[in-house]
Amino acid sequence: MLIRNDFIKEKQIRKVDMIKVILWDLDATLLDFGQAEAYAIRKCFEIFDMGECTDSMLERYSAINKTYWERLEREEITKQELLPGRFREFFGKEGLNTENVEAFNHEYQLRLGDKAFFCENGYETVSALKGKVKQYAVTNGTLIAQERKLKNSGLDELLDGAFISDQMGVEKPGIAFFDQVFASIGNYQKDEIMIVGDSLTSDILGGNRAGICCCWYNPMHKENNLNLKVDYEITDLQQVMELLM
Repeated sequence: MLIRNDFIKEKQIRKVDMIKVILWDLDATLLDFGQAEAYAIRKCFEIFDMGECTDSMLERYSAINKTYWERLEREEITKQELLPGRFREFFGKEGLNTENVEAFNHEYQLRLGDKAFFCENGYETVSALKGKVKQYAVTNGTLIAQERKLKNSGLDELLDGAFISDQMGVEKPGIAFFDQVFASIGNYQKDEIMIVGDSLTSDILGGNRAGICCCWYNPMHKENNLNLKVDYEITDLQQVMELLM
């Protein structure tokens, strides 16, 4: 089991044994956002008769998109500014007509949920843990996209619920997001709750602020350059099951 600790101390073992609730990030943790993003954008290019969206164009869009979500997490922009803003910037830099930005963004939200693209062992891990611990999705994605992803992936049947920022009016990593989660899931102590996610700036920072156990899903071996508290660092989602069972 690849856990980025030289050993698990007795105190840590007791802590894992106490976990009764897992808060799962969706995109790039349980679901492969990169595949969904590529499918959705290329489908929209086809629908709007915009020609070919090349791999290099996708890379440039992904970089732009990432900066917009990071600005949202820092509360520098709103979701309403993020959604069309990233496409307006992308279209402008690619020399594409920006008149269809709003319609393109709406179609993109729908297409993101068309197909289920799982990260390796995502479905298997959630399935294996069903009934053993409570499991909830916690996501900053849009309501229309995330509900379609949950339904078409079957996660809506496996998870005990989902917390989507669009419905809540607050975003990860804000403490208000987690306060709403805690108020909704029932009477659990914070040391009984663990968040599992790929994003340092959203999942792990949010978990740190909320005072819960943080499991960083880091298959690409990125550096923890924010010096956040990470209780467990894993490269395979099956390791969550190994930790708990």
